[in-house]
Amino acid sequence: MEDLKMAPCFIPFGFICNKYFFRGYAFSRKGCETMISGQVLQNTLDELHTITKVDFILYDTDGNEMASTLQSESIRLEAILQFAASPADSQVVQDSHFFKVFDDKKLEYILVSQGKSGDAYMLGRVAVSQIQNLIVAYRERFDKNNYIQNLLLDNLLSIDIYNRARKLHIEAEARRIVYLIETKTEKDNTAMEIVKGLFGSKTKDFITAVDEKSIIIVQELKDDEDYDYIEQTAKMLRDMLNTEAMSSVKIAYGTIVNEITQVSRSYKEAKMALDVGKIFYMEKSIVAYNTLGIGRLIYQLPLPLCRMFMKEVFKSDATPDTFDEETMVTINKFFENSLNVSETARQLYIHRNTLVYRLEKLQKSTGLDIRVFDDALTFKIAMMVVNYMKYMEKEH
Repeated sequence: MEDLKMAPCFIPFGFICNKYFFRGYAFSRKGCETMISGQVLQNTLDELHTITKVDFILYDTDGNEMASTLQSESIRLEAILQFAASPADSQVVQDSHFFKVFDDKKLEYILVSQGKSGDAYMLGRVAVSQIQNLIVAYRERFDKNNYIQNLLLDNLLSIDIYNRARKLHIEAEARRIVYLIETKTEKDNTAMEIVKGLFGSKTKDFITAVDEKSIIIVQELKDDEDYDYIEQTAKMLRDMLNTEAMSSVKIAYGTIVNEITQVSRSYKEAKMALDVGKIFYMEKSIVAYNTLGIGRLIYQLPLPLCRMFMKEVFKSDATPDTFDEETMVTINKFFENSLNVSETARQLYIHRNTLVYRLEKLQKSTGLDIRVFDDALTFKIAMMVVNYMKYMEKEH
């Protein structure tokens, strides 16, 4: 759930709510208490108490204490439940002023302010107004987050996408890109907080998640912000997360889209880029969908076709996944040096004839001479297919 940095709102005593950051703990709409944390409510009452010197206690509709500025014993449960069931919006019981806090006509909380003076009543009203403002603002953020999640997962009809975007004041026609960040550990709250700190103040960007393994950013782009800008943003995210969160992250991003209905496509592209990167480009920490090359083609092949290809290429049992480490190092270095025998031998610190011997030995076992371009291309594709098959079999 995305944190919300609220805009200042006008209430007495200069008390503003733009200093609080809120976190939701559930995706339920059963009650506001499932969306606003107890710590946020406590911070709100503490700030009011510091300014006004009046004590406050906040209860849910079942009489459970949610937050309090008092150290002494709470109000009797019977008094709270009786007031909750009464038609009155406010009530005075001895030195306590009871108030009801509503969310769109639905009772959410009971607020009690302590004190005999008229200030206790007036300040109780101020506190009620403040909490109701928090509820409204937080619900709007919750609704936007829920909308973006359903948009990414293709859970909305086209007509619903546009209608809900209009109601939530989200621009339908805008250039956007989707980033997918995968951390080493699930539910990496530190990484999420850092991302929100970087993007949270931008009201047109969204930070969310649809599972416990990754963080999703939907960023709105200006007309002059292209893929170079996106790559630089991804690098900034990677460096910040690696340094501040002490976490090795992988970042993928899709292609730029111009319509809100296309955001899910960019998300799917980012997801594919992340998977393809794990299979074929393990050394890369940032992978862009539009640079996947042949890896994207292989990723979309059915496994039976891959097995058939391997049987056609390798007549014997000598396939890339059966080679020893020395052979694989030799092959990879040979490819890195564009099939240059002399340069490969130099970098491996071996005699040129030793390298030729290894390559001829490989030719005898596989039937492919990777010194020849066509055989080298076939062998390179076969290595990628083997990696893809292993990944898919492991995942399923």
